[in-house]
Amino acid sequence: MRDEELIVEFALTRLDNPGLDLEEIAGLLVRRMGPERMLQFASANLADRGELRGALFQAAVEHVMRVVLRLRDGD
Repeated sequence: MRDEELIVEFALTRLDNPGLDLEEIAGLLVRRMGPERMLQFASANLADRGELRGALFQAAVEHVMRVVLRLRDGD
C-alpha cells in the first residue's frame, strides 16, 4: 500500500470517528485492514527502525502513525 493510499484510509477512518486521537484512529485502521496488512505495516516499521519494538499490532500502529505524521509535517 502506498503512503497516499494509507493517508486516504486514515482520513476516512478519522471522519467516521471524529472524537478519537490520532493513535486510536491508527489502531482502528490497522484492525480494519486485517492481519495481512498488519504484518505488512509491522515489517515496514521494522525496516524503518531496524528493530521491532512491541507486539505486532503496536508496531503496525506505529508505522501508520509515522507515515501520517511524516506526510502531515514533512520530512
